[in-house]
Amino acid sequence: MTEAYRVGDELPPLEIPLTRTLIVAGAIASRDYQDVHHDAELAREKGSPDIFMNILTTNGLVGRYIADHFGPAAVLRKVAIRLGAPNYPGDVMRLSGHIASLEDGEHPLIEVAVVGENRIGRHVTGKVTVAITGEGGA
Repeated sequence: MTEAYRVGDELPPLEIPLTRTLIVAGAIASRDYQDVHHDAELAREKGSPDIFMNILTTNGLVGRYIADHFGPAAVLRKVAIRLGAPNYPGDVMRLSGHIASLEDGEHPLIEVAVVGENRIGRHVTGKVTVAITGEGGA
């Protein structure tokens, strides 16, 4: 089933506008009530120019990027990410990735190296392992 994929294949990039609403909603949805994710004044008092995205929202967006690319037959098995430059409101995060490894089997495993960048640098880097189950797809 992995015949359609090759190590080194690039995934099409995904650009995500970083709105204040996205940042706050992501923090609330993940029950992260740290003030730096929703209160600009308190974030500035703590040394940040504005509120910034939390890691759980980033993790969800990385998962969305991979799941959207591989479709409904894909099951995320592992998401391992590291944060870098903050995601601030008004910027755009551009996710890109390439296939780092393939493993055939009943449910083939594909490891994708992912990078998310914004205007100040790399926001997220990591690897996502996805199993292609063959179920639920078109």
